[in-house]
Amino acid sequence: QVQLVESGGGLVQPGGSLRLSCAASGTFASINNMGWYRQAPGKERELVATISSGNSANYVDSVKGRFTISRDNAKSTVYLQMNSLKPEDTAVYYCNVNAFSWVYGVKGYWGQGTQVTVSS
Repeated sequence: QVQLVESGGGLVQPGGSLRLSCAASGTFASINNMGWYRQAPGKERELVATISSGNSANYVDSVKGRFTISRDNAKSTVYLQMNSLKPEDTAVYYCNVNAFSWVYGVKGYWGQGTQVTVSS
């Protein structure tokens, strides 16, 4: 199994920046795609950004040019650098990791979520 621990959320003013981190631990042979999702109150969870094992990144249109996803394979960690934050970015952010283990095969795992609030 894989455990994900997220950190870096908080309260920030519009135009500010935050960096989210999500570290994977446990028993796995490899990590494939890693990504960040978010869920605002009363809305469905949406994909924010993903990054492949080959470092190919994709973003939802609303964050392009403002957010950057990256990964450190040696630390089994994915990051989300969020700049020029807007009030509409307010949500709980969840990391998602697809990992392979010989016991469970390829399986998706979710972090516990971290709150990001953008407000003056």
